[in-house]
Amino acid sequence: MSGLPPFHLAIPVTDLPQAEAFYGDLLGCRRGRSSEQWIDWDFFGHQLVTHLVEAMPSPPSHNEVDQHAVPVPHFGVVLDWQDWHQLANTLEAAQCEFIIAPYIRFKGQAGEQATLFLLDPSGNALEFKAFKDLSQLFAS
Repeated sequence: MSGLPPFHLAIPVTDLPQAEAFYGDLLGCRRGRSSEQWIDWDFFGHQLVTHLVEAMPSPPSHNEVDQHAVPVPHFGVVLDWQDWHQLANTLEAAQCEFIIAPYIRFKGQAGEQATLFLLDPSGNALEFKAFKDLSQLFAS
């Protein structure tokens, strides 16, 4: 395997068919193994598992970043610049409700990035971001 190893993340969901519609149909993640209690997803090269629960933990809190209320906790991936724009267009065309609509954060500063935030149907917060210059990923 070349590059970074994939991460594994297991998250709670309250409805597996809704999770399948969101992660499979909307985001285009390939479905892997599954049972009546969970589904494995190829989440942009990483292993995401949606586990069925009766009730979700408390909703995310928020921290201010670049004058936006960023949900905490959240997870997501750093995409290629063009892939991010394609995903943002797909989500906008599907009339997704964003927590933070697609925009360019830290414009003209170290770490300039395209970002967007949304919730999955169970309330898990996701961020998708991209850097024109990936070397700026850990810029300070």
